[in-house]
Amino acid sequence: MKKILFLFIASIIKLGMAQKTYLALGDSYTICEGVELENSWPYYLVEHLNANGHHFSNPTIVAKTGWRTDELQTAIEDQLSDEDQFDLLSLLIGVNNQYQDKPFRKYKREFRKLLKEAIDRSRTGKEGVFVVSIPDYGVTPFAEEKNKTNAIEDLKRYNDFAKDLCDKKDVRFYDITELSQNLSMDNNMLIDDKLHPNQKQYQLWVDSFLDDLLDKLK
Repeated sequence: MKKILFLFIASIIKLGMAQKTYLALGDSYTICEGVELENSWPYYLVEHLNANGHHFSNPTIVAKTGWRTDELQTAIEDQLSDEDQFDLLSLLIGVNNQYQDKPFRKYKREFRKLLKEAIDRSRTGKEGVFVVSIPDYGVTPFAEEKNKTNAIEDLKRYNDFAKDLCDKKDVRFYDITELSQNLSMDNNMLIDDKLHPNQKQYQLWVDSFLDDLLDKLK
């Protein structure tokens, strides 16, 4: 009888310690180029989710600087098994499609596929997925040097498409573009390449949508 009671209590403890999983999909803005992984925004997000009563393990990040939508899809197929499921997923992708002047129709087709992939890999379907808008790099010194200061005009098409698709799929869409625009005008919010955000900026991105996400995860 004592042994049965011990096993019962142990199983309860094990269940209580079960950790949720989070998959962050994207490019340099998800891997956080130039920032220590532990200081990236997916880690910062998990830290604050756990501080508010959730129990997430460290995030799984499938992202790399320079990736387009097609490269992210290939990486998902290579790095994840068909059975992999997650409690929370984020998607932030598309800036390199725009930067490399790839056809917009190709981005639309591939982003639609990536969003479906994220929903299919979510244990709660669309409820476990959120999309983050592409930030405005057009205000950075890097963009000025590369004659890409009009990027926001082009990226608006990308973000508008992503938001419209998210609205149709009832997926959360967090628009950090204007926030990134304001912050990236300050060199103290960029890393040394004068293009990518630093840790402080990424944290402000998360702070802007954290309350809404916490409400969603109740």
